Formats: sequence, structure tokens, C-alpha cells
Amino acid sequence: MSTVSNPSFGDLAREASLQPQEKLFAKQKGNKSLSIGIPKETTFQEHRVPLSPMAVQLLCKQGHSVKIESGCGDKANFTDLDYSSMGAELMHDKKEIYDCDIIIKIAPPTEDEIDLMKSGQILISAIQLVRAKEVTFKKMLAKGITAIGFEFLRDDDGSLPVIRSMSEIAGRAYVLIAAEYLSNYNSGKGELFGGIPGIQPTQIVIIGAGAVGEYAIKAAIGLGASVKVFDNSTEKLRRLEKSLGTRVHSSTLIPQILAKALADCDVAIGALRSPLGLSPCVVTEEMVSNMRPKSIIVDVSIDQGGCFETSETTNHKMPVFEKHGVVHYCVPNIPSRFSRTSSYALSNIFTPLLLRISDEGNIQECLLNHEGLRNGTYIYNGKLTNSIIAEKFNLPKREIEFLIAGLR
Repeated sequence: MSTVSNPSFGDLAREASLQPQEKLFAKQKGNKSLSIGIPKETTFQEHRVPLSPMAVQLLCKQGHSVKIESGCGDKANFTDLDYSSMGAELMHDKKEIYDCDIIIKIAPPTEDEIDLMKSGQILISAIQLVRAKEVTFKKMLAKGITAIGFEFLRDDDGSLPVIRSMSEIAGRAYVLIAAEYLSNYNSGKGELFGGIPGIQPTQIVIIGAGAVGEYAIKAAIGLGASVKVFDNSTEKLRRLEKSLGTRVHSSTLIPQILAKALADCDVAIGALRSPLGLSPCVVTEEMVSNMRPKSIIVDVSIDQGGCFETSETTNHKMPVFEKHGVVHYCVPNIPSRFSRTSSYALSNIFTPLLLRISDEGNIQECLLNHEGLRNGTYIYNGKLTNSIIAEKFNLPKREIEFLIAGLR
């Protein structure tokens, strides 16, 4: 018996890009018109927006309503005129945004924003478990909304599309940032990242063979650096070499080997991640003290506590500090520094998702037919459905499959 698989977010995006314009913009009979609201972000250093003006145009021409809070795209260099000319309604009162059926934003909602929500509403945003508070989830549950954490959305191949795209940006960005601080900028060593023929190449240590580490390695090798990568998962190391198409110096996280590599390196990038919150701290202060003067530490894991013992959270205005003569760059949410590129990347994921919800007619049918969307849904009609959140805050959890089936 043959089976028909449901299209992934990537499939939907590719299908949309290949359709003739008249078909793309033709609203199919039976599709539900969506009311979508995008509020202005108030979280510190969050400059991204979930939908680009071109995505708004596509949604509006499909018959959907998109309300934008004035100024929400300013820090991604999208003006109010960019959005209004594509069909968006500009709002100056945040309350009007929260009258929409679907709220889509980047940062988790604040308590004030939750107060504006209404029963039956759909929220699409990040969860950010490390900073999450129990009171936030309790207020959301009491509102009776459905909440989708976009970092947990899965594609049909099991990948996490939002994490993957943001990791690609972060991995490449951190190498460029390290190159900047290796130069004479900010009293650096005055070295060119990668070097030139006849001069020893820049020595890079990357801790973590996940998505961020992979793209950081690709960027570093592309600039001519010599790379050593460490991870406790030999499977990740094998997969990394297969993706790179070449052998790289790799090792598990053996302290003596890691300490020697750090002592000889110019740049160390920490990119370990934990699905449960805090990343493991694998580089001790003693290891840092033995590193070369003016060498660079870039701690990508700082939003999960950091994997260097000497790391302290910094920000875009004051991004670095020195300890033991080593420059530390510990700014969380680096994709927000490249807000326009990040916004386009997110928009390419969220637009097909919104169209899918419209095509299915309602969120229940969409959840029934898309396992990856179920994986990202942590509250369904006021019921908690995420095991990690339930365990962290000792809250009751329901199986989303049972809840959906009961309402079909």
C-alpha cells in the first residue's frame, strides 16, 4: 500500500518559488483567510522581524490580513512604507495588533503582551527555555491560547529549520567577528585571519561539531585558517567530515588535548549546545590563562551559560572584555546583529507555515497532518504539551495527539 507524505516547510517554499505568479497569488477556494499581527519587539537587542515586506505582499495577495506595529522593522532596515506599500496595515496601538487571530514575533511574549492576548489565539515565537519563567507559562495557559515555539519546529527529515538557518548565520558571523578582533581594531594583534602564503595560518579551535560549529569551520577554512574541532560525539565528528568533504583535525573533549590546542591557538570558538538549557562548561580558567596574549575567545554558548569558565555576558554596545590577557566576545543572539539577513531567513520559514495553516482551514487540521508542527507546539488550547517545560516547572502535561483527536 502506498503512502503519501506531507510536504515539509522546505518543500512548500520551493513549490511557492516555482509556481507562476497568477497561481501563486490566486486564493484557493475553501482556504481560510488569516488575520496576522506582528508587534514591535521590546526585548533588549532583538532587531529581527518574522516577515519581510515581500512575504507580507504574498500573504496579502492571497487574501490574508497583516497588521504591523509601526516601527517594528526599523532595526532590520524595513520601513513602515516598505510594509504598507505591500499591503500591510500599520498600527500605532499594540492592542490592535493583539486583536488578530495569529500573533507572530521573535522574542517570547512579555507578561504585558500576554495580558493583551485572547482565548483561541495562535502565538508563534521563540520559547528560550534558559530565560523562561514559570509565571509566563501559567499566564499563557490561563489565556487558553495555542503557542508554537519556532526553535522546535521540525522538517520532514527531522532537522530544525529555524535553528539550522540561524546557526548558519551565527557560525559564519562569529568567524568574521573573530577576524575583526585579530586585526589592529580594538588593540588587537594586527593579524590577518587566515594569513597569506609564507606565513603560518591562523590557528582556530572550535568546540562543538553541531550546526554552528559546522558553518564556523566552513568559513574559517574558506579564509585559509587551520582548524581543530572538539566534540564528545564521534557521530557528530564523522557527520561533520562528511559534510565538509575533507578531513579536519578532530578529537573528543579530552582535557589534556583540549588544553594544549587552546594554548597554541589564536581563536577559540565555543559552540556547545544543550537541549535542556545550560551548556556544559568544558574550558577551565586555568586553560584560558595559558592561552596566547591577545588571542580571541568567542563564546557562542553564552545564552546557555557559556562553555568557558571565564565567560560573562556582554552586549552589542560593549561586546568584549579581557581576562588573563585574552579577549572575550560573549554577545548572545548574534543573528540579531545581522538583522536583515536573519529576518529574510526566518521569513522564508514562516511564510510557508502560515500558508499551510490557511490551506488546512484551521490549526487543528494542520497539526494533525504535520508532525513537525506538533513538535513545535508547546501549548494547545490552554493545555501544556511540551515535556521539557512540564518537567522544568513541574506543570501538568497532556499529549497533543489526544487533544487534537478529541477536537477533530
